[in-house]
Formats: sequence, C-alpha cells, structure tokens
Amino acid sequence: MVIAYHVIIGMYGFWLPNDERGSWSQFVGSWELLRFGKATTVDTRRSRANFSFDLAKRDAARSVLKYPPVKLTGLQARAIGRGFSEYAEKAALQVYACSILPEHIHLVLGRHHVSVETQVNQLKGSATRRLEQEAIHPLSKYRLSSGRAPKVFSRGLWKVFIDDVEHLAKAVQYVRENPVKEGLSLQQWPFVRPFEE
Repeated sequence: MVIAYHVIIGMYGFWLPNDERGSWSQFVGSWELLRFGKATTVDTRRSRANFSFDLAKRDAARSVLKYPPVKLTGLQARAIGRGFSEYAEKAALQVYACSILPEHIHLVLGRHHVSVETQVNQLKGSATRRLEQEAIHPLSKYRLSSGRAPKVFSRGLWKVFIDDVEHLAKAVQYVRENPVKEGLSLQQWPFVRPFEE
C-alpha cells in the first residue's frame, strides 16, 4: 500500500520535453523547441538527472523558450515555502520533507484523501498567490493580456510511490540533503512534520 510520494516539481524551463536524458512528455508544444528534437519519452520512475547530456545543446534549447527559465532567489523560495505552508495547514497535508531549490522542488508527501496530483496543483497555486502577494513573481514582467504572469512552475510533476517505512526514510533523507548537493544550506520549513506510524 502506498504510504507517501516523493515528488519533484520543476520551475518553468527546468526540464524540457526533449531533454537528452529523457522526459515523460509525449510531445514538444513549441515549433522553436522542436528544432532540438522530438519528445524523449521514457517510462522509468528512476531519476535520470545524473545521466550525461550536452549542456550547450540544452542551453540553446532553453534560449528559444517564450520566457527565460525560472531560477528562484532566496526570497522567492521563502515565499513559495510560505504558500506551501498555508495550503498544507488548510488541507491537513502531511509533508515529511521539502527542499526548495533554484530550479526545482523536492517534496515527500503523505497519502491524502485527494490525489497527489491534486495536492501538487494546490501547492503550486498557493505558492503562486504568495509570490504575487509579495510582488516577487519571477515572470511578472511578462504579464499576459489578462494581467496574469506566466506560470512559474512547469506542467505536471515527477513522482515515486513509497510503500514502506524504509523507502520513506531514504526519500526523506535524500530530500533533506539535496540543498547541500547544490552548495546550499539545509532547509527547515515549519510545515514539515516527521512520519508517525
């Protein structure tokens, strides 16, 4: 039985649908981006982040995106954490680990009465509202005719199902230590709680 999920949420432009390391995308929705290849669909749940790829090619592909890839500042990461906290409290989410990095976010979420996809969509929405409230949305200068800023998060999520306590402990440790791998400090968020059986 699934007891939790390890979730990765990308910022806009973080992992492209035609990334050489593979993606879960079925198509490339931009003609400019399609020049760099078709979608590289894979069906594995194992991380491919450490696979080799052509950095120059990825940077060239990112350069044709409609907006610049999002890279969060510390203030923006803090605002996202506040947004997550607001929704987690309101919805009684169980969040066992969270690391908000410049280009992506790792979460370990407990099982809930709504799907993990719904949980993540609500977390994204709450974080976006917080970025707007604090007037630090990273794409605010590219507002659409509706007045809304483009989406800061990429579409969808990457998830791994966790079905035992040992796997959960490893996922929590991995997420907690992830900022250090990127040269950042460990993060402590008030909405993160330990798992209780």
